[in-house]
Amino acid sequence: MLKKGIRDILSASKDMGWVLEPQAKHLFSLAGLEVPRFTWATTEGEAVRFAQEIGYPVVAKVVSPRIVHKSDRDGVVLGIDSDAELAETFSRFSQVENFAGVLVEEMMSGLELIAGAKIDYQFGPVILLGIGGTGVEIYRDITLRMAPLRERDVESMIKDLKAGRLLEGYRGSEPINRSELIRLLITFSGLVMELEEFIESIDLNPVICSSTSCVVADARIMLKETGGNPQSQWHG
Repeated sequence: MLKKGIRDILSASKDMGWVLEPQAKHLFSLAGLEVPRFTWATTEGEAVRFAQEIGYPVVAKVVSPRIVHKSDRDGVVLGIDSDAELAETFSRFSQVENFAGVLVEEMMSGLELIAGAKIDYQFGPVILLGIGGTGVEIYRDITLRMAPLRERDVESMIKDLKAGRLLEGYRGSEPINRSELIRLLITFSGLVMELEEFIESIDLNPVICSSTSCVVADARIMLKETGGNPQSQWHG
């Protein structure tokens, strides 16, 4: 059964048709996935205080119910390293349509992967793993499996990636924490199974993996137009 916090997020997002990134990050955190330290700042002062608290550099992303693809609207700024730059970014973002705040989060470093899920009308939940970041649509180095995933399924997915050697360390880079990637994908697979009647797709791009962790750095949850009501699972 879904946790109440997850049901609340889905219910609040139902009319919009998708889940704002700060709420998606909170949902994944509730499900046991690792996310960056972040805040959803609705004022410039909140944004700057949080950045000072966790330390620069930080990432800033616009939050608006009208902007699903933030990068297409110059709605993501990486490597912000001062109060002044963050304040300027907040001011620029505040001019967008239906501005709802700014997501400010810590900068993460590591290998960028993509994980995702779609609900196939015939086969049910299908889980994707691939080389992520901005090059995902160019290289199309992905592999698919039906949920639920087990450890051997994830090992097989990693092996199927053409660029799988990158995960093992390449030309002096550190290998990623393979056990953390396996844990993330199995946890994600279980969550997708629980969300099957409510979602259309989920994109985690990038998932940033290092030698110590695998962190969901960006997330998008698209809801079904006519799906189940999360409120119906509040009792029982």
